[in-house]
Amino acid sequence: MGNSQEPQDFNTSVMPSSLTPVHVAKAADGLNLYDTASHQVSHFVPLKPGEVGIYVCGATVQSSPHIGHIRAAVAFDIVRRWFLKLGYKVTFVRNVTDIDDKILDKAAAAGQRWWARAYYYEREFTEAYNTLGVLPPTVEPRATGHMPDMIDLIQRILDNGHGYVVTDADGKPTGNVYFDVASWPHYGELTHQKQTAEVDEAAAVADRMGPSVDATGDDKYNPVDPADASPDKHDPRDFALWKAPKDTDPEDARWSTPFGVGRPGWHIECSAMSHRYLGDGFDIHGGGLDLRFPHHENEMAQTRAAGYPSAARWMHSAWVTAKGEKMSKSLGTGLSVPSVLAENSAWVVRYALGSVQYRSMLEWSDQALVEAQAAYDRVSNFIERAGVALGGQLSREEVTGISADDLPTDFVAAMNDDVNVSGATAAIFTTIRSGNTLLSQLADRADSEAVQAEVRETLLAVRAMLDTLGLDPLAEPWVSAGAAGGASDGTTETPEHAALEALITEQLNARAEARKARDFAKADQIRDTLAEAGITIEDGLQGSTWSLK
Repeated sequence: MGNSQEPQDFNTSVMPSSLTPVHVAKAADGLNLYDTASHQVSHFVPLKPGEVGIYVCGATVQSSPHIGHIRAAVAFDIVRRWFLKLGYKVTFVRNVTDIDDKILDKAAAAGQRWWARAYYYEREFTEAYNTLGVLPPTVEPRATGHMPDMIDLIQRILDNGHGYVVTDADGKPTGNVYFDVASWPHYGELTHQKQTAEVDEAAAVADRMGPSVDATGDDKYNPVDPADASPDKHDPRDFALWKAPKDTDPEDARWSTPFGVGRPGWHIECSAMSHRYLGDGFDIHGGGLDLRFPHHENEMAQTRAAGYPSAARWMHSAWVTAKGEKMSKSLGTGLSVPSVLAENSAWVVRYALGSVQYRSMLEWSDQALVEAQAAYDRVSNFIERAGVALGGQLSREEVTGISADDLPTDFVAAMNDDVNVSGATAAIFTTIRSGNTLLSQLADRADSEAVQAEVRETLLAVRAMLDTLGLDPLAEPWVSAGAAGGASDGTTETPEHAALEALITEQLNARAEARKARDFAKADQIRDTLAEAGITIEDGLQGSTWSLK
């Protein structure tokens, strides 16, 4: 039943970008990333020069995606985009768990075929990813398509003495296979659950980020798999590699193996698929914070026990919280993606989801969306005004062609600091403020051509930085989303912007006259009135500029 194929190099067989040479930017020398296993930020060095392999745990497609799911997808999309901007060739694998107790149970309750339910919700997740500008993975394997890989991996673990098959009274395999934790002295190294009484304070500090990491007993975020509660286990810590079917499991949810009929345990699928597509060892394994334990701890152990190296670095995105509580379906606080998108543009939702560094908890609220909308207004206002001033927008090819070495240094420094999106966003708005000042100088400066060149350079920097975060309003999917998701291309000024420009310019001229006449009360009144309308005024040596808050 073995699978004799060797893992393929999907950069060669799938990715068109593999046909072009790799030119890693000098900025890559400054990249530092956090590693969950070491609890330290350290310098990133790829296993293969010029290439980065990333595996991220994807969705269990039991029901509709909520904002908590998509936050992780957006977070690792930004990480991936930064590697691409640094010039690396990236193989990005994101799996789909399409066989699982919850899928089987919910399908049975709804009178559905389990595989039909899984595929229906897989498509919903894909639609959510696409709508929010998440790049498609290099490959997106389904668990059900990799049974031979899992069976081979389990057999290797058994052959190496780190697992055991449960047999019945007649000595026949029951289908239950467990990992023997006691046989693997390295168990606990990811979450620092050492098999001694030694206290690891560094791990304790990190684990306080989430209640599900070292929890014993009931855990509302990671409920116990019934197979892992079996009395057949040798040790309470042992976990299922393969599971005998429940009486209610349909016949097409069972696979025949040398150790009995059944289906895979949750953890084994990721070990098998990461090895299938990324080979012996890869750079980064990512996922949500709540997957650190037991999923990733168990995954690391079984991969290494099979004789393969594990990921060189583990990265985990923090939760979306609502009033301090993790957003999840089990707690009844999940906000579905369609319901959020019904009231907000996709650009605004993506900005809100990616507005803080991936390891920071993200508190979801109406205020977060209000701030994201204000950010969109400021961004699109500048891009549109700059495009009008230049007589047209920059091409997407020019924007995407900018290397990390040519981006503003404060943006690069922030992204190299463990993908500090907050700092990177601050750099974008600093550049936008400078651009607004330049735009106000165009009509007043004799050397308008020089200023226009500066405006062009600033616009290019702003759009290239936004593009690195997946937020260039003139890129897909925002352009196709129309007014809700994209800015004007700048070849023509919209009637709305033209009217706003005329009205505000009139007010700024009146304010300038009032200040010239030393009627500061009137000048302040005009400024305050504009501020109440959402207009920010910035005074400079060359006059006043305005932008939307």
